[in-house]
Amino acid sequence: MTALAAETPPPQEGTLETPSGKGRSGENFPVGSWLIRRDLRPHVHAFYRFARNADDIADNPALTPDDKVRRLDRMAAILDGAAFGPPGEDSPAALAMRQSLAETGVTAQHCHDVLHAFRLDATKLRYRNWDDLMGYCRYSASPVGRQLLDLHGESRDTWPPSDALCSALQVLNHLQDCAADYHALDRVYLPLDDLGAAGCTVEALAAPVAVPGLRRVIDSLLDRTEALIATARDLPPRVAARGLRWESAVIVALAGRLALRLRRGDPLA
Repeated sequence: MTALAAETPPPQEGTLETPSGKGRSGENFPVGSWLIRRDLRPHVHAFYRFARNADDIADNPALTPDDKVRRLDRMAAILDGAAFGPPGEDSPAALAMRQSLAETGVTAQHCHDVLHAFRLDATKLRYRNWDDLMGYCRYSASPVGRQLLDLHGESRDTWPPSDALCSALQVLNHLQDCAADYHALDRVYLPLDDLGAAGCTVEALAAPVAVPGLRRVIDSLLDRTEALIATARDLPPRVAARGLRWESAVIVALAGRLALRLRRGDPLA
């Protein structure tokens, strides 16, 4: 999210997608690693590509909010079976996801939920409080874990700790990228109520280092995120698929390490 508008790739010719060049190797957690069943990995990768392309649209500073929403709506229509339109209105990622859902029988709702989150990213730049932020994570983060669990045929009993893990990862990503999001997109996920209580405004994110008030906000958010990670530790024992159980344990551990790194470091520096 650090690219300036002039450095942002234009829409891919013949499609509505605007690929940023980001890929699975740039994530803080494994995506469809060798721990996942070989026959399911292409479906994991299809979901990642779908979400990545939608995210790139929402984060493209060269597009207006209305254009972002229009492109995301078109992805939703293709996902639901709409025929490809004229040049510039196609989405190979949405078509591949539609084919994946047809093969696996997994509901399209998780895909629609993440599209809802990216519409929020296109139109909403501030979050009032922690509950408001968790409401966003319900659509931006939780569906990712639910998609993976449903793909493996796991019980719905796995959803609560998975939701906690995915929300924790989302908040950690917000904290890690808080300065970049503010500079590139004027988007601030840090709750305004927390900033106000610490005597800060969003302009504190423009500083080269975190001022004491902002540091308190970051630490407070890390406290709540670590509580989510504690809940997430119940996930691996509930997962029946061995590879997914191991991968979920790895991701829980990575979340704890990233939280510690943010606790010790300064995301603005």
